[in-house]
Amino acid sequence: MANVLTAFFSLTGQTYGKGGMVELDKGYTHMAAEFIAEATGCDLFHIEQVREYSVDHMVMIREAKEELDGDMRPAIKDFPASIDGYDTVVVAYPNWWNALPMPVVTFLTHFSWAGKTVVPFCTSGGGGFGHSREDLAKYCPGAVIAEGMTIPGAEVEDNKEIIQTWAKARL
Repeated sequence: MANVLTAFFSLTGQTYGKGGMVELDKGYTHMAAEFIAEATGCDLFHIEQVREYSVDHMVMIREAKEELDGDMRPAIKDFPASIDGYDTVVVAYPNWWNALPMPVVTFLTHFSWAGKTVVPFCTSGGGGFGHSREDLAKYCPGAVIAEGMTIPGAEVEDNKEIIQTWAKARL
């Protein structure tokens, strides 16, 4: 197996779940990234923004929209020292406004992607990838953008086996 990193961005707190708003101690994308790592043995890296978003979901989505509209690059807490040792990088993220969350863009623009395979894993409220695959191609020049997987966030917990089967076959 190629050397694989799963870099993920995920939030805790209030979000849409089965039957309405729920409070999460661990975000859906974080859960999925752990399922991928458990299935494949890949390394994990949690992309965390310096300025935390509001725990109120409706406020948070407005904050995210302002960042997107302003093409902002919010500071993140840390970066891996290098991604040179990885052939494949799974980029796991929620679909925000049909796009990559801007902290993910901060992460992506920090590295050179030539010769890498980038595999998108997207959680959403039903919008699938939106245009995030095109975003990945834009921010990861020189990388091959693989097909990837998208799943509604609220279905992650109930679909561990499906996510792991996909990861084992793809990575």
